[in-house]
Amino acid sequence: MTPADPVPPTLPVVRTVSGYPGGPAWLGRLPGLVRELAERWELVPGEPFAGGSASWVAPVRRADGTDAVLKVGWPHREAAGEGEALRLWDGRGAVRLYEHDAERYALLLERCAPGTELGKAAGLPAEERLLAGAGVLRELWSTPVPPGTGLEALADVTAGWADLAEERMARLRPPGFDPALVALGVRLLRELPGTAGREVVVHGDLNPGNVLAAGRRPWLAIDAKPMTGDPLYDPWPLVEQIDAPFGRPVPRQVAASRCALVADALGEDAARLQAWAAARRVESALWAVAERGDLEAGAAMMSQVRTLADLAGL
Repeated sequence: MTPADPVPPTLPVVRTVSGYPGGPAWLGRLPGLVRELAERWELVPGEPFAGGSASWVAPVRRADGTDAVLKVGWPHREAAGEGEALRLWDGRGAVRLYEHDAERYALLLERCAPGTELGKAAGLPAEERLLAGAGVLRELWSTPVPPGTGLEALADVTAGWADLAEERMARLRPPGFDPALVALGVRLLRELPGTAGREVVVHGDLNPGNVLAAGRRPWLAIDAKPMTGDPLYDPWPLVEQIDAPFGRPVPRQVAASRCALVADALGEDAARLQAWAAARRVESALWAVAERGDLEAGAAMMSQVRTLADLAGL
């Protein structure tokens, strides 16, 4: 049965997008857009999922009786390449793409069942979950990168982050932020992409909430923010968010062992993974201060940068 109100005000996407320029107008169009897509693709939508801050997502039944997921995203830069990446992966490590309307940021996707998030798979030890995530990355990275994909280059994105981090550091001068560590992170954001041994379609946001238990494969990735570039950009969210190593009594030892575990499973260099982690942590720390005014969170991230840089031998 089609829900009476496909966009209830309690959805996170409503709360988030309402504050964006043009957001209320897009939200006003969204119910009609959902109905249009359902009619065109012959879908019967169910109640929308409660998650997701930048997209409307709901289970649907297709005309042939199979289950799928309809996703309509708030139009923004990070979401623009998702359909193209899913087309390239073609089910290898990620959900399959059935239909795509790039203009409307709309995707009809394979549904994962049971759909348990990797981060919430409480019955599995942290090490097994990390290896499961690494297995998904191996599959994603196995897809060749053809010319003219239209996906953003990781080098261009991180160069922009480096410029922004420099500007924020100079403008805010947040207490507790070591200028030398910030400069290191900025340098890594600019230099690491150019020293990669190979280029892949990176997922861009492979945190444990974006890896779901499925039937076709044990685990499949969703919600990509794809780019092309260095594969070792990808693993840090898994290491950071699965049984948070920096929340453990001896964080340096745990972070080192888990980076080594994931790097070994991927056939990659642990020190390079740690260098990417340090670079991304600097960018995140300054973002937390500039966008949220959260100096405490930013300072905590900067303390992690020192550990990660030391582990990487920087």
